[in-house]
Amino acid sequence: MVVVAGRTTEPFGTQSSGPRLQPPQARMPAGDRPRTPTIRAPGSSQSRTATARTILRTKSFTIRYGNFSAVRNVTLDIPEKRVTAVIGPSGCGKSTLLRAFNRMNDFIPSMTVAGNAYYLNQDIHDPKTDPVELRRRIGMVFQKPNPFPKSIFRNVAWGAAINGYRGNIEELVEQSLKQAALWDEVKDKLDDSAFALSGGQQQRLCIARAIALQPEVLLMDEPCSALDPIATARIEDLIDQLKTRYTVALVTHNMQQAARVSDRTAFMYMGELIEVDATERLFTHPQDPRTQDYITGRFG
Repeated sequence: MVVVAGRTTEPFGTQSSGPRLQPPQARMPAGDRPRTPTIRAPGSSQSRTATARTILRTKSFTIRYGNFSAVRNVTLDIPEKRVTAVIGPSGCGKSTLLRAFNRMNDFIPSMTVAGNAYYLNQDIHDPKTDPVELRRRIGMVFQKPNPFPKSIFRNVAWGAAINGYRGNIEELVEQSLKQAALWDEVKDKLDDSAFALSGGQQQRLCIARAIALQPEVLLMDEPCSALDPIATARIEDLIDQLKTRYTVALVTHNMQQAARVSDRTAFMYMGELIEVDATERLFTHPQDPRTQDYITGRFG
């Protein structure tokens, strides 16, 4: 049971536990300072982010484990169909914040929240919010690939099938694998075990599995930390493609990666949101000295 600012919610919601979330709008088709990361697209993120609809939002949001505040008083907007990276040293609360958006933290018994987190205009922790439905809309990709002990095909099809998908499941699997840039590599071995794939392929399979549920948001918690440089480059290229259809929130320890793939970057330190800005601006003209110290390697 989870306490929410004096309210109680059930972590294992069912479809009948409250009103369904409002359906999402239709998607569009597809002096001297130490060295800082190279930015991939100067200036582009600033103008685009300014006009984007906010799809995830927190307001004075705090997450506690018992008496320990892992996230403290964070107010953050995540715009639609953009990549927002959250960076910071280990233990700063960035993964805890990310997991709050689809209520994965509910499975930790001592967890309590205060303040608000919103998906569109729906309070995520409102007792009327169905967490199962929420997780359909807000998919998650974890730090290490975690394919099911099933075939490649069944890994992608499983979630949609158990949630009552009524379309052509073979077309859904193919479409999802294509969006995850994996189809050409596995189309002739869909019945093989997912464990036969390489680490990078398994991670893209997990992305395809999340896409198959037709979410609006993809949360990615250090998706490249267990991968080699070649596989990492494939995932980064994929993230850049995915943002044409999905909103992506990415946690990463790799500042160069944040600079390459994100439109906006948020810096967290000791549970607090220190600064958030367009990626180019944050890496080249940070406003807070703690941000400057972190991105130039003085700590972290």
